[in-house]
Amino acid sequence: MPTKAKPKAKTKTRRKPQKKLVIVESPAKAKTIEKYLGRTYKVVPSLGHVRDLPKSSMGVDTENDYDPHYISIRGKGDVIKGLRSEAKKAKAVYLASDPDREGESIAWHLAHVLNLDVTDKNRVTFNEITKDAVKEAFKTPRSIDMNLVNAQQARRILDRLVGYSISPLLWKKVKKGLSAGRVQSIALSLIIQREKEIKAFIPEEYWTIDGEFKKARHTFAASFYGLNGKKTGLKDNDAVQAVLSKLDKKGNFDITNVVRKERKRTPQPPFTTSSMQQDANRKLNFRTRKTMMAAQQLYEGINLGKEGTQGLITYMRTDSTRISNIAKHEASTFIHEKYGAEYAATKPIKGKLPEGAQDAHEAIRPTSVFRTPASLKERLTKDQFRLYQLIWNRFVASQMTNAIMDTMAVTLEQNGVTFRANGSKMKFEGFLKIYKDGKEKDNLLPDLEIGDQVKLAKTDPAQHFTQPPARYSEANLIKALEENGVGRPSTYAPTLDTIQRRYYVKLVGRRFEPTELGEIVDGIINDYFPDVVNVDFTADLEHELDGIEDGKQDWVKVIDSFYKPFSTEVAHAEDAIEKIQIRDEPAGFDCDIYGAPMVIKMGRYGKFYACSRFPDCRNTKPIVKEIGVTCPVCHKGEVIERKSKKNRIFYGCSRYPDCDFVSWDKPVGRDCPKDGHYLVAKKIRGGSQIVCPNGDYEEAPQK
Repeated sequence: MPTKAKPKAKTKTRRKPQKKLVIVESPAKAKTIEKYLGRTYKVVPSLGHVRDLPKSSMGVDTENDYDPHYISIRGKGDVIKGLRSEAKKAKAVYLASDPDREGESIAWHLAHVLNLDVTDKNRVTFNEITKDAVKEAFKTPRSIDMNLVNAQQARRILDRLVGYSISPLLWKKVKKGLSAGRVQSIALSLIIQREKEIKAFIPEEYWTIDGEFKKARHTFAASFYGLNGKKTGLKDNDAVQAVLSKLDKKGNFDITNVVRKERKRTPQPPFTTSSMQQDANRKLNFRTRKTMMAAQQLYEGINLGKEGTQGLITYMRTDSTRISNIAKHEASTFIHEKYGAEYAATKPIKGKLPEGAQDAHEAIRPTSVFRTPASLKERLTKDQFRLYQLIWNRFVASQMTNAIMDTMAVTLEQNGVTFRANGSKMKFEGFLKIYKDGKEKDNLLPDLEIGDQVKLAKTDPAQHFTQPPARYSEANLIKALEENGVGRPSTYAPTLDTIQRRYYVKLVGRRFEPTELGEIVDGIINDYFPDVVNVDFTADLEHELDGIEDGKQDWVKVIDSFYKPFSTEVAHAEDAIEKIQIRDEPAGFDCDIYGAPMVIKMGRYGKFYACSRFPDCRNTKPIVKEIGVTCPVCHKGEVIERKSKKNRIFYGCSRYPDCDFVSWDKPVGRDCPKDGHYLVAKKIRGGSQIVCPNGDYEEAPQK
């Protein structure tokens, strides 16, 4: 009999080992963290928030404890579906969004979407994305902090109540597409108040007298101080001539007082979010949004080759100047090795926390001070490098010793007329070794003693006028908001962006100017919603919102105390505000298509010419501004002021495209005396300077 074949043994299919799932906000952050955690973890991004209030309605039940109605954000369906699929397969799920209110809120929303228990210890936070920090954080996961969640939720609901109550009024009474908000309304109000101060300003005349003095072969400068030992102002030329008439130009001036002192300059603390935004604006000419984008990239991780992807700075949304002991020790070691013990501070500067600031995070600093900007230059983009260098320099300088200057103040007198001279010399660089700001130049005076005599070589009287307060730059506006306790680190960039997108303000020469539309909106909010633009009221509200984060305030009560009186104001405004007609102005010429009169209309990006027969005729033209200079290339057209796609002013020929002359700098209508090239007015700090673009000629700066 044939033998039966033995049945084949069944091979067991091995199950893939379950991985632990980690959810972060961005793909870049996910990529960096996954490399640190190894093969037993899978790290995926949520791409920010997954749930929010609906855009089509208020989404807040004002009758039932301001209960928010959250919905999945449109376009996030596939992301949520993918996260749910990954969560089902995972051995455990960790929520590792950013370590702030917003990050805590994202974690809470993810927990709801994925049906996770919010009391489970599945929340992981770290202040820096480095291997050690991330691995250490995963050793001590915690549950979601509902105080942080409620603090974010209260702000979101409050902003929704304000925005969705006032914005429809503005749409109805003024123009579609307008909006209002707590912080943006105050930012706009500050800009308009400053504009009113500028318009109301009356300049006052005053004079100065600078003198050049000689002692042996040395010359030095001194300025008029006063008469008979008292400080005296010079209001007009008559006062100047009265002083000059007292001087004996052939006689000597007596040195009546010499004061020698040692002056110390203390380094500033490391960056907070707002101080980083301000310095990047002033020193790097970075817009606030650009600063935060580059900082986010540095925080989330950069590929450093052999080292792999590394987070280069600590978390960039912070109002604390605190530094960890490990970072202080590392900085001290670096300074000792690189510059010497005399440059390392034994007690580094401690920044003072602004009132209401949270101390949850450290200041912004490099994750390793040994990663110098020079060593990373080839791995970073130009913007990343410049910002990293600024952050690195500021942090290292904050751990260094004071700079020491020898100063000398000299009083010179003749016939009751007093001049004063001030000199300085660097004695010890200290932190200025790496963090210079252009104020370090020595101003040396000759060796003078009481009783010495010096000769007056010449006098230089000059007329001046007091200047109005300057318009706000991005840096100054952020500083003003912070000093007034309005907004928090995460709000400044979107606030400045919104008031520009709505065309409430425009940037002219890096300074904010309000538009006609901005003034209309500000007027309505001031008249009908005074608390919204009341700085003290808003600052107090911010403190109450911070109290929610600390567990000291109930978020429903905080919102209720604001909304009840506010809703009454909304009802009153609905009846009281009359519809504002932004009337079209006649342009003074006819449409070249329809023949109808052209008018000046107010658009989203400012005023423009349009045919009065709109919508039958859609002919439009930009409003151009002639500067009174003939085109230096074709000599036929006029030079006009234009705007680029990024709203930057440039100058071009009115005969374009027949003449393609363009210039970023304003032509002045004169030619260079050296090579005949047209001259331009180039903007410099504090004014402008007429120069030849070829670099052969320049005139004295104009203030």
